[in-house]
Amino acid sequence: MGILDNFKKMDRNSNLYTFLYASGMVILVAALLAIAATSLKPAQQKNKETEKKIDILKSFGKAEGADKAANKHQFVEEAFKKYIAEQIVVNSKGDKVEGLEAFKVDLKAELAKPLEQRNLPIFKAQLDDQSIKYIIPVRGRGLWGPIWGYIALNDDMNTIFGATFAHQGETPGLGAEINTVEFQQQFIGKSIFDNNNKFVSVSVVKGGADKSNPHAVDAISGGTITSVGLQEMVYDCLENYQSFFNKQKNIGHE
Repeated sequence: MGILDNFKKMDRNSNLYTFLYASGMVILVAALLAIAATSLKPAQQKNKETEKKIDILKSFGKAEGADKAANKHQFVEEAFKKYIAEQIVVNSKGDKVEGLEAFKVDLKAELAKPLEQRNLPIFKAQLDDQSIKYIIPVRGRGLWGPIWGYIALNDDMNTIFGATFAHQGETPGLGAEINTVEFQQQFIGKSIFDNNNKFVSVSVVKGGADKSNPHAVDAISGGTITSVGLQEMVYDCLENYQSFFNKQKNIGHE
């Protein structure tokens, strides 16, 4: 007589029957969830990679049409291959690190390391007019969780060509406004170095920035903590690349 036969003959009101039945259901559900998670993982990873590429493309204005494309993954992949001319990883001294792909660098993990140990990713884009843009990833913390984005610089390594920001859980209508076009467009044309080539980044000014200030944008109304977090994020992350920026400037003047 098998275990199943013994189980069928048990008193269904007994504690043992209840325990075995509940245990069996837990094991069954766990197995089904494990199978589902395993089967869905490739699709989830693909979605994650596509969204990251969209954010990179957004920073220099080449993500239009992605959400309406018949095949979103294909659209984004083709645009990424078309415009991203090179993926670069540098160290804090601005020297290239060989053997690493910028897209696969985990910025969160790198920022947790001492500066001298960080691998810093850069995406070099070539647009239709042959102009070159350097896209720098940024990551920080807002009011309720992580915030992140990409800053696209002109090849003068100073002027911002475009920017895009996103968040995990900022307050709708307040801090969440960092992902709006209106907020992000303020960064276009701003400079991260002053006239003496001192790194100053871009300030996010509560109450409104002076429109003539090339290093400041308006903060989000009612989103003070998120605005401060974004300002710190942009400063801290771009500061890591100072040596690379200066080396590129020197190459441009040779």
